[in-house]
Amino acid sequence: MKEDYMIVLDYLPLGKPNDPKGTPVVQGVGTQYFTLLEATPKPGVNILLLEKVYIGKGERDKISVVKGRISYEDLTSLARDNLPVAIRKIVEEQTERFLRFFNQAPPITIRLHSLELLPGIGKKQLIKILDEREKEPFKSFEDLKKRARLMGDPVEMIVNRIIQEIKGGCKYYLFVRPPTR
Repeated sequence: MKEDYMIVLDYLPLGKPNDPKGTPVVQGVGTQYFTLLEATPKPGVNILLLEKVYIGKGERDKISVVKGRISYEDLTSLARDNLPVAIRKIVEEQTERFLRFFNQAPPITIRLHSLELLPGIGKKQLIKILDEREKEPFKSFEDLKKRARLMGDPVEMIVNRIIQEIKGGCKYYLFVRPPTR
């Protein structure tokens, strides 16, 4: 479960304040499993905030080494501020993936459905979504909003759920790679 790309949340060209060597650091979020990562950029490259950079196997153009996973608490304040924007960007780029969730999400238990884990979806909205998706799969987020009359923006609901999962302590993980125990 490795990430191939990450969105840059923060770039510290002079390193972290507690690093005497001043090694440059990039903090980012993976585009597939929403893994929070820290990496070292290649010397002399220009790193932009909210830029998508390749971190997979093989030749990388901007990242030298992916140091590893970090927790939400390890993020800089700027990285935390950029996290919702980056996640929204990922969700909007991968619309089909998240529409598939609305169209195919299964129940978790007899009393709890996966869709209910999204902030803002209660029993009434759940029933409406299930009824509508049975008639015909949702074709877009606009179609979903129009037919299911959701409270709020479905993209925002997904973004908020992903941030909850990134922060940890969730019983169920829908989108984020669970923390290692």
